[in-house]
Amino acid sequence: MAMRIRRLSEGTVNRIAAGEVVERPASVVKELVENALDAGATQIDVVFRGGGKTLIRVCDNGSGIDAEDLPIAIERHATSKLSDDALINIETLGFRGEALPSIGSVARVSIVSRSETDAHAISVEAGQASEVAPASRQRGTDVEVRDLFFATPARLKFLKSDRSETAEALEVVRRLALSQFSVGFSFVTEERRWLDAPQGESEASRVARVVGTDFPHNSVAFQHEGEDVVVSGFAGLPTAARGQATQQYAFVNGRPVKDKLISGAIRGAYVDVLPPGRHAAIVLHISCLADRVDVNVHPAKTEVRFRDAGFVRGLIVSGIRRALAQRPMKADSGLATHFRPSSPSTDFGASGFAEAAQAVFEMQMPPAVGHVELSADQVQFPLGAARGQVHDNYIVAQNQRGMVIVDQHAAHERIVYERMKAERAGQGVVAQALLVPQVIDVDSADMARLLDVADVLADAGLRLESFGDQSILVREVPAALQGGDIPALLRDIADDASALSQVDTVEERVNHVLATFACHHSVRSGRMLRAEEMNALLREIERTPHGSECNHGRPTFIEISLGDIEKLFRRS
Repeated sequence: MAMRIRRLSEGTVNRIAAGEVVERPASVVKELVENALDAGATQIDVVFRGGGKTLIRVCDNGSGIDAEDLPIAIERHATSKLSDDALINIETLGFRGEALPSIGSVARVSIVSRSETDAHAISVEAGQASEVAPASRQRGTDVEVRDLFFATPARLKFLKSDRSETAEALEVVRRLALSQFSVGFSFVTEERRWLDAPQGESEASRVARVVGTDFPHNSVAFQHEGEDVVVSGFAGLPTAARGQATQQYAFVNGRPVKDKLISGAIRGAYVDVLPPGRHAAIVLHISCLADRVDVNVHPAKTEVRFRDAGFVRGLIVSGIRRALAQRPMKADSGLATHFRPSSPSTDFGASGFAEAAQAVFEMQMPPAVGHVELSADQVQFPLGAARGQVHDNYIVAQNQRGMVIVDQHAAHERIVYERMKAERAGQGVVAQALLVPQVIDVDSADMARLLDVADVLADAGLRLESFGDQSILVREVPAALQGGDIPALLRDIADDASALSQVDTVEERVNHVLATFACHHSVRSGRMLRAEEMNALLREIERTPHGSECNHGRPTFIEISLGDIEKLFRRS
């Protein structure tokens, strides 16, 4: 027998709403801090105890809540952030009016607030509100949440450890701190003060404080505009990429978001300089008119929908790519730091100095190269003048600042890749028909992967077709790959097919294939180079876009300043 339809009780409705809004303690922190920002606060302090289950307190110096508005503030769907009922042109972080009643339905909440006049307080416990009472406080609002989920104890079983919940809540505040540079933030637990960002600090200082002190040195600032949309921020260098996307911060009109469109655009912007599985650190701000973006597509307000998604994606990709391509050529100098002795008292047997000495002893000039004459003009170039080659793969050069070590294979790989891209953008990749088509045996799985991307390979100048059940027939190859190891190339493309399928656009897929081509055509490790060949390679990498890193995000050269060299030998 079917059950009759009935209306849920107000308490049950509130607890269901709480499940949508208050997923965990970090959700509470997000809602309360966003309320404080919407109230115009310039200082927001968060106290977090017991992983958020024991206590969450958010204090601000914003505009406060009038006494007559306090009872309304804890009612469902009541808000001060919409002037009418239209859910467009939303210019505040919060607007649904569900946060305080949802939190109050599953916890013990007390609110003390002062606006222009006197301070007043109200409390809510499991959805039941008290009377408004006089209180004492300076201008602003304190919201204290105790015993979270005591009214719904089953929810406690799904929370992580106190340390994990604290980390998530801290990350919420860190992201909001990156979106509001004029506002001061603090986050304190029973263990320590995890964040103390003073109000009014510079953008670069706030980014360094939140993302890491080394990030400004490993990133490039950018700003790119189109119509009424502006993308700006700090794009991390490919050589400082990470295995996870944990240091990607994106904001739309000051709202922290985790959006697939934006993540895909970031991935597309770095596709030329990072291999699959590596993620650049980035702080990305997107500013646009409120009616160009819909923020009302997810209860947690972390996803957005742009009116012209393709335009915004293109603006993000071009802005980041332009910044990376136009940045001054800069080498990674971390090698000298790694070798530096840990203290003045370190003796010659200590590990740090022993590594440095071993590196110096191994840097012997190969007999085939001999001594390379130093040109005063060449020393003026960023990568200087070649002085020799070590271990048949590394070019040692001298410039005005010190010494440069160049990975010849990585450098030439970038040069070849950029040439093939330019060739394709012009008349198309020059392909050479094989006089006798080459038959290559592959297993059935590799054959399926290769045939699945055959159109992309053809656009890159490699034409193939099936030849029997376990063979591939190669009819044309890019002219640059003549004489190359085509079977090895096909194996690499087959292995990389899954990563290729994750690339968003056809253009990026073709470039991904060209990068694989370039790797196979580049000067290989172990090849001896003459002095003029080494210097020609240095000059070419200096004028090549993204010359500081290879197609896989590895550095093409490392620079050690004369000062660092002297520190290695304790001359300074």
